[in-house]
Amino acid sequence: MSRPLTPMDRAFALAEEAAADGEAPIGAVIMEGERVLAAERNRMQALRDPTAHAEMLAIRAALAARGTGRLDGCDLYVTLEPCAMCAGAIAHTRLRRVYFAAEDIKAGAVENGIRLFDQPTCHHRPEVIGGLSAGRSEALLSGFFRTLRT
Repeated sequence: MSRPLTPMDRAFALAEEAAADGEAPIGAVIMEGERVLAAERNRMQALRDPTAHAEMLAIRAALAARGTGRLDGCDLYVTLEPCAMCAGAIAHTRLRRVYFAAEDIKAGAVENGIRLFDQPTCHHRPEVIGGLSAGRSEALLSGFFRTLRT
């Protein structure tokens, strides 16, 4: 008997789908308790939209599913540390917790870069848990970008 997929497992499955479609391999899942509220992957190429990050699409879908302008009490699972745009959306929607796999030294804005949630002007600071399956995410990302360079 196989174990049920964790939210991070779901995010990785979405990241792998994104890679197969030529998108940067990032997946995001938003949970409300035990319920999957939204599950998305990067679609920037498909939608020709630089804001179509997995987190942004998941946030939009979760807001629509919930019918509110807030995601308080909900948790985000994402395969890469959120960028500044996504961190801003996380703060504005008041997500309770953010779980991410790999750090993004170059464009991350949670534990790297601007560290948005640590800024005095940030009105909401979710709990952040990073490093979940970081090696898996790093391998997926480096493999994807290696194929683009060859």
